[in-house]
Amino acid sequence: MKVRLISAAVALLILIPLLFVGGIPFAIVIGIIAVLGYKEIIDLKKHHNEIPNVVKVLGLLCLLYIVLGEYDINSLDTINYAKILLPLIVLLIPTVFYKNNKYSTKDALYLVGSIFLLGVFLNLILTIRVINFDLLIYLLAIPILTDTFAYMIGMLIGKHKMCPTISPKKSWEGAIGGLIGGSAIALIIYTNIVGDFSIKLLLVTIILSIVGQIGDLVYSKIKRENDIKDFSNLMPGHGGVLDRIDSLTFVILTYMALIWFI
Repeated sequence: MKVRLISAAVALLILIPLLFVGGIPFAIVIGIIAVLGYKEIIDLKKHHNEIPNVVKVLGLLCLLYIVLGEYDINSLDTINYAKILLPLIVLLIPTVFYKNNKYSTKDALYLVGSIFLLGVFLNLILTIRVINFDLLIYLLAIPILTDTFAYMIGMLIGKHKMCPTISPKKSWEGAIGGLIGGSAIALIIYTNIVGDFSIKLLLVTIILSIVGQIGDLVYSKIKRENDIKDFSNLMPGHGGVLDRIDSLTFVILTYMALIWFI
């Protein structure tokens, strides 16, 4: 527990000031997070071959292109299709030059999907930071508060297991407590620094809290399928980059979907 608290404190002392500073320093940190997350993706070898070094480099360049290529824009209602198509083309082409046991289309699609998920998420973090810093604080708060309340309530009264084969410690009591507590405080944060309360805001917050918990389970399932406890040991007691951004990834991506459709 002591090691866990120390590593969390160190991470927060580094990230929080840079979050407020923004600009190039924050973009550099996001770029570093992208590189570390990419390494964790590459290291998951159970369901793909050992990816050739040339392709690894191409994949990293594609990821950084998605993350850092364009984020200083005036609206979230835009889609840069080049960011979707370029990695797909660049990483599929080398499959014709390698045998299937070296680099197959299955390996390429695994890499493309992983890069797209991580890259778009991190690019949106940078974009939202530029457009509306207060909104980013609200979105960051949802998974953090939900996870915190879910852990506390689960420890106190959790009896009914939620997904025992994926995450044995998670309970339905904790999930409901996380949903209520996390959503309530996130709403307070929003109404104090972003905008006014509305039924639409309430529904969006509840959805994001639920989806964040599902995202946590999805990443836990990935770890189960690969027979690992954590994606890496970057942060002692917490795991790696992907362990820390699991819920937030789903929250950010779902929020973007919601603002386009509602």
